[in-house]
Amino acid sequence: MTQLHKMDTLNQFKTFTSNLPKSDIMPVLFMGHGSPMNGIEVNEFSKGWSDMAKSISLPSAVLVVSAHWFTHGTKVTAMDMPPTIHDFGGFPEALFNVQYPAPGSPLLAAETARLVKTTSVTLDHDWGLDHGAWTVIRHMYPKADIPVLQLSIDYTKGAQHHYELAKELAALRKKGVLILGSGNMVHNLRMLSWEMINGGGYDWAIEASEKFKTAILNKDHQSLIHYENLGSEVRLAIPTPEHYLPLMYTLGLQAEKEQVELFNDKAVGGSLTMTSIKIA
Repeated sequence: MTQLHKMDTLNQFKTFTSNLPKSDIMPVLFMGHGSPMNGIEVNEFSKGWSDMAKSISLPSAVLVVSAHWFTHGTKVTAMDMPPTIHDFGGFPEALFNVQYPAPGSPLLAAETARLVKTTSVTLDHDWGLDHGAWTVIRHMYPKADIPVLQLSIDYTKGAQHHYELAKELAALRKKGVLILGSGNMVHNLRMLSWEMINGGGYDWAIEASEKFKTAILNKDHQSLIHYENLGSEVRLAIPTPEHYLPLMYTLGLQAEKEQVELFNDKAVGGSLTMTSIKIA
């Protein structure tokens, strides 16, 4: 993109956002997305996502940080129509048949890249909406008429980097953009119990969840950034960081006086929690 083209794109975005409501700053969400089947099932979790969407202002766009776009470097989807990605296997055909045809926004992608100073953000035209995004968003905005973008997670960086990067996105909240982290705080599929798939958690999973929630409610972000120091339960809860790091983007955007609301706060499969949060 030439400098002239980039300036033209940003001017178009400013015109686009100038017509957005300025009355309220958008909340920030973290969604425990769990199984891809939640994308087509009407259950307590998908109902929680739907109810949350109805309780907040209608966004101008949604920017999702999904556990399932783990990249070298930071990227943001910048196409007009992002494809629906079925990045899983072994599920019913009905799940693979789902399409979520929400538009993208090259203008918002350019603005997102411009706001981030800590690293270079690549405008991506190859990804789309993975199941960390569409399985949740299709319940929140079933008409698929709100632009949806994804911001990738750089796997070469630690939690502190992602927490600080999130702060640079704060201006988007004032332009009607809903920023949403999608993952799971406790996520250890190697220890999944099918006997507890409909509800219940191992003792270590419950203990780790309580540590997370206590720190979140107390705004103790440093403990959550340095989660590896929170004990053996947390190390079991986070064997790999990709499902935890989206939480850093949600917490990084919390303003001093903003409060946290927990919802979908339940353990399933022994080693997974669906706990979700709203910050406003």
